Amino acid sequence: MSLKSIVRELKEMRDGIGSMSRRGGVTDGRAGHGHGRGGSRHSWPSLWPEPQPQPPRPGQEPQQQGQWANLPPELLIDVIQRVEASEVAWPARRHVVACAAVCRSWREVTKDVVKTLEECSRITFPISLKQPGPRDSPVQCFVRRDRATSTYLLYLGLSPSLHGENDKLLLAARKIRRAARTSFVISLMSDDFSHSSSTYVGKLKPNFLGTKFTIFDSQPPCDAAVLPNNKPSKRHSKQVSPRLPLGNYNVATVSYELTVLRNRGPRRMQCTMHSIPAVCIQEGGKAPTPTGMVHSLDEQVSTLSTSGKGKVPNIEFSSTSLSADLSGPISTSEAPLLLKNKAPRWHEQLQCWCLNFRGRVTVASVKNFQLVASVDPSLGVPAAEQEKVILQFGKIGKDIFTMDYRYPLSAFQAFAICLTSFDTKPACE
Repeated sequence: MSLKSIVRELKEMRDGIGSMSRRGGVTDGRAGHGHGRGGSRHSWPSLWPEPQPQPPRPGQEPQQQGQWANLPPELLIDVIQRVEASEVAWPARRHVVACAAVCRSWREVTKDVVKTLEECSRITFPISLKQPGPRDSPVQCFVRRDRATSTYLLYLGLSPSLHGENDKLLLAARKIRRAARTSFVISLMSDDFSHSSSTYVGKLKPNFLGTKFTIFDSQPPCDAAVLPNNKPSKRHSKQVSPRLPLGNYNVATVSYELTVLRNRGPRRMQCTMHSIPAVCIQEGGKAPTPTGMVHSLDEQVSTLSTSGKGKVPNIEFSSTSLSADLSGPISTSEAPLLLKNKAPRWHEQLQCWCLNFRGRVTVASVKNFQLVASVDPSLGVPAAEQEKVILQFGKIGKDIFTMDYRYPLSAFQAFAICLTSFDTKPACE
C-alpha cells in the first residue's frame, strides 16, 4: 500500500469518526474547525487536551480501536516517519496530526517521531507554541489586527495568502477593557477566550501608565519553581480542588522607558524572561523545552512538587474566581535572560529612524522593533551572538504586521511581547 493511500484512508477514518460524533449528539463548536476545508486557517485540530479513556457504561460495549491499532510496531514507526518527512508545511502538515488522532498507540509513536521545534524547525502540535524556536533560522509569522473586535491573530507564514485558505492560525488574542486598565487574553481559538477553556494559553496585563507589562503563562515552565506572591483574599477562600482550570504564572516582564519630556522618537523597551536563564544562549546552552501540556491545576501541583523539595505549595483562590493567579515570577537557579530593543540609527536623507529588517518590514511605525540579548560580559557570549536578532516585529500594511522569532523564545512568548506594542502608552509617547 502506497503512502498516499494510507494518508487517504486515515483521512476517511477521521471524517467517519467526525460524522459518528455528530450523529451521536456531540455538539462542540470547536470540533469542526481543525479538519474542514480551510480548517488550518482557523484553529488547531482538537488534540489539546488529549482525550482521556472513559470506562464503558453499564450495558455499553467497549469502543473498538479498529484495525490500525494492531499494526506491527516496526511498520507503524515506518509509516509515521514517512508521513512526517513528506508533509513539511501546513496545511499538509495536518496529516501528521491526523496520525496522532487515530488511537493511543499511534499517538505515542507520533509524539516520539516528531521532534521539538528547536530540532526540526516545524510547528506540528500546540505544544510547539510553548517550545523555543530554532537556532539557525527564525520562524516567520504575521499578525492580523481586527480593530472592530480588538482581536489579534497570529498566523504561520511569510505574509497573508491571496484567499487566506492556507493561512495556519497559531494563536489569537483579544483586548479586554475593564474599568481602569486593559488586558490581553491569549488562546488557541479565535472565538474562545475564556480562562476556564482548555484552549486558554495565557494573558498579558499592563500597568496603568502602559510602561510595564506582565506575561502570564497558563502552566509553569519545566525545570522551574514558582514563587507565589498572591495574598489571601479577604473573601472566603478554600484550597484548590482537582480538575480546576489553568492558573497564571508570571514568566516575563516587558518594560518601556518612561518619557518625561514626551520627545518624539523610538520606544525603548526591555524584556526580563523569568523562565529562561541567560546561560541558555551560550554555546551548548539549553532553554527550557516543555514536551506536554498541563490541563488543570491538580496536574500543576504535582509538577511543582517534583520540581521543588517535595513540598506541595498551598495554592489558594478566591471563591469568586476559578483560576489561581501566581503573580510571583518564575524562579530559576540562574539569572534570567534580558532582552533589549536594538537602537535604530537616524537617516539624514529620509529624516527618520531606521533599522535593517531585511525586507520583512515595509511601513514606518512606532510599533516596529528588534530585540537582542543583553548579557553579562562574564558569560563570555560572542559579540556576534549578542547582535543576533531574537525577535523582530514590524508593519507591512494596514492592520498587517510581521513577527519573526528564534531560539530561545517560543511563539507564545514572542506573540505576547509583540502585543505590548498595541496597547496605549500615554507615558511613553
